[in-house]
This record gives sequence, C-alpha cells and structure tokens, in this order.
Amino acid sequence: MVGSMKFGVLQFFSWSRRVPLETVYARAFERIAIMDEGGYDAVWLAEHHFNTYSVCPSPLMMATHVAARTKNLRIGTAVTLAAFYHPLRLAEDVALLDILSGGRVNWGAGRGFDPVEFRAFEVPVEDSADRYMEAVDVVLAAWRDATVTHHGKYWDIDEVEVLPRPMQQPHPPVWLAATSPDSIRKAAERGFTILMDPHASHVEIAQKRGLYQQTLEAAGHSMAGRTIPMARLLAIAPTAREAEEVARAGARWTIGSYAKGLNPAEDPVGRYVNDVIIHGTPEMVVDRIQQLRDELPLDYLMCSPLSHESFVLFTEKVLPRLA
Repeated sequence: MVGSMKFGVLQFFSWSRRVPLETVYARAFERIAIMDEGGYDAVWLAEHHFNTYSVCPSPLMMATHVAARTKNLRIGTAVTLAAFYHPLRLAEDVALLDILSGGRVNWGAGRGFDPVEFRAFEVPVEDSADRYMEAVDVVLAAWRDATVTHHGKYWDIDEVEVLPRPMQQPHPPVWLAATSPDSIRKAAERGFTILMDPHASHVEIAQKRGLYQQTLEAAGHSMAGRTIPMARLLAIAPTAREAEEVARAGARWTIGSYAKGLNPAEDPVGRYVNDVIIHGTPEMVVDRIQQLRDELPLDYLMCSPLSHESFVLFTEKVLPRLA
C-alpha cells in the first residue's frame, strides 16, 4: 500500500473535430461526476487558447460550472495564465469562485509558453516571466490586505478594496507552475509551492524536485506540509501491448497538437512512451506508481488519462489499491 498519496486529474478538453465540441465537454463532466464520488482530491483545469489540444480558454468559467455539478471535489487551475490578466480582476474572479464552490479552490498560476497566445494577447514573451510574478504578487496582496496598493513595472494600484474576499482564509492554497530550472529556483527562493509538468521525463521530474527542495531550504523555507502535484500522462489497458498503443497514440497527439519542440528529441514519440507516460495493465501501473512514490518522491499524482478506458481502469482497478 502506498498510503498518504493524493490523486487528482489534469483535465484536458482535447478536440479532434470528429465529434461536436459539446460532446467533449459532456464526456468530461461525466468523468468529473465519477471523481466527485470519491477517491480523488481534485480536478485541475488548464487554460489554453487557439488550440484543439484542450479547448478551455476560461478555466475559471469552467470551474464555476464544475463547482455547481459537484459537492466534494476540489477544483484547481493548472494553470491560469496570470500574465494575460489584470491581477485585480483575477483576484476577484478566483475569490468569487472560492465562495461559489464552498471553499474548494486550488489556485495554480503559470506563465505559459505558446508564442501564439502571447502574440494574440499582445503580451511580449520577454516580459512574461516578470509580468506573471507581479500579477501573482498583486493577487495575493488583494486577498491578504484590507486594501491593496501596488506600484510595479506593469501595474499601478492605489488603495483598492478587492471584493469579495475568498472563503478560504487567508486565501486559497496557491501553486506556481515551474518547469525550467530558473523558474523552479525563483519559486523556491520566495517560498512558493510548485506544480510539475506532464512533459518532463520521470528522471527530469526527480532532478527538478531535488533542485526545488535544495533551493527552498537554502532560502530558509521548509518542505514540511507541502504537497507537490506532479502531472503524469497515463495509458492503461487490459494488456501491456494495448496500453503501449494508447501511449503511442497519445504521444503523437500531444506532440502534433501542442508540444512540438517543447522537448526536442531524436525520437519524440519514443521519448514520451519510454520516459514520460505511465502505461501498462492496472497491476503494472500500481507497481510503477509505487516505484515513483519512492524514487521521485511522489506524494500527489495529477494524472492525465490518455483514453476513457485509462480513466475507468485507473478509477476502478488502480486507485483503490493506492488511495
């Protein structure tokens, strides 16, 4: 038994255009209803624009709908792309979601990397890291302080009272997406907890987590009580061969629709299948997750099933043996 692990789902809304988009959403809501019945900690919603990889341009609007359909599940953003928002509006919207959900929000913020998004929203890529961190600072000040006053590089704010206040006090739990060594160091030095991405290999995730803990503790912060969700792609089937086929198809879709160039490799599909995706029969996946728990270490699996069968088998055959 693993024990003490948490499990969430990084919910994508991938659209092949072969079915109506509303069908994609309906199927996702069916899975989220199953998750709400037990075993899962949270559903995590990612923000993407102008891409069929995941048609979810407004994770907070999607989260509001999910909140109305669920009772137990925490609702996370993984992530909201903070550089594209005015931070006061972001603070208002997340706080309102926290109230409407009964205090079930997990707020994950990120910088983003897709140049198409930056061009469309007229945010210079070279400004994105600083702009994103400044936005996070303003959001936290808006939740924490009676009024927020902020004079930064991108925003000037004088004594604004942001309403409503979040239900969770002092504010919802906060994570920063951190992929590069530089972003991991910056988050750790300031004491933030991080979200880890689904495209890094297991070996890379372990190295990044080690860098995070080393930097965090060197800056005088403690690892105690922190939960670090690690996003991992999952392919589960009745046989190992079928699961590998699902993994291979999922890798091709991911690279072709979204992650092209994200991790250059001689054989990018093979890299995903061999080093990134957890795949196999339910029994094999249980063993692999137990292994990763000790090696990485892994205390929160934010899984992204690459097929409906993968989700069903994880829920029915894997999760009961691990939760």
